[in-house]
Amino acid sequence: MHQPTDHDPRAATGRPGGGRRTGPPTARPPVQRTGALRCAWPALAGALAFAVLLVLVKTGWAPLARFDRGWAALLHRYALRHPVWTAAMRTLADLGSPWVMRGLLGTVALWLWALGARWLAGWAVTAALLAWAADAAGRALTGRPGPHFADQLAPDVAASFPSGPALASAVTCGVLLALAWPRTGRPGRAAAGAAAALAVLAVGWTRIALGAHWPSDVLAAWAVAPVALAAPALAVGLWRPGRLGRDVRLLRRRARPRVQRMLAPPLPPVEAAGAAGRAGAREGAPPATERDPGLS
Repeated sequence: MHQPTDHDPRAATGRPGGGRRTGPPTARPPVQRTGALRCAWPALAGALAFAVLLVLVKTGWAPLARFDRGWAALLHRYALRHPVWTAAMRTLADLGSPWVMRGLLGTVALWLWALGARWLAGWAVTAALLAWAADAAGRALTGRPGPHFADQLAPDVAASFPSGPALASAVTCGVLLALAWPRTGRPGRAAAGAAAALAVLAVGWTRIALGAHWPSDVLAAWAVAPVALAAPALAVGLWRPGRLGRDVRLLRRRARPRVQRMLAPPLPPVEAAGAAGRAGAREGAPPATERDPGLS
């Protein structure tokens, strides 16, 4: 039997309206695992910085010890002379305590789970657990006591390396920033990044200003934070490529209708629109529904 030589243009092109495709193919290439290796660089840099600080603290390197003692003594004297400053530092320390930060991170993880972004929820929980494990391991390895003064402003810390509050705040702010980054434009990203950096710096500063931790304890906590954030993302990217990106797109789709409802201007009432049209007709203006032929 003779087969027809003409083909359906819709079947040939795969497009509903037929025709030849002129643009690039819309099919997305498969997600490559090499893209996940971008997370390896911050994790590697943070792990290296933490290892260096751990060795210096463990061996009692004199320049680092002088740096820690000098800053701790200077800020302690300043806090004793300025009680208002000390009260403000204590308030910030309470707001940035580890339990507050972990409670906030747990709430965010539950919200992500409820929205269906379960890989992102697991990433947030795993980052918190890794930070807690690194904090416990560092304290066990060094056993370094915190600063001690005759007129102590903060409770003595038996093991202070790294700083638990500084680490918890850095991980929590990092998770919040990572979730807000793809859902906002450039001004929103700048504002979110500045707010996260200020929060992390403020919590770390309060630990030094109140004499609860040495400066190197806070630096070690900031070094561990990118490891705790990037290591789970790297593992997911190598094991299940594209899952985190899919959850990010899910959050973006969920947030877009709300943003559009908030930014859309309110429509005029029907009565007001009708009155405006009748007034324009009495003045000789064309109705609002008619188009000017000269503009068509």
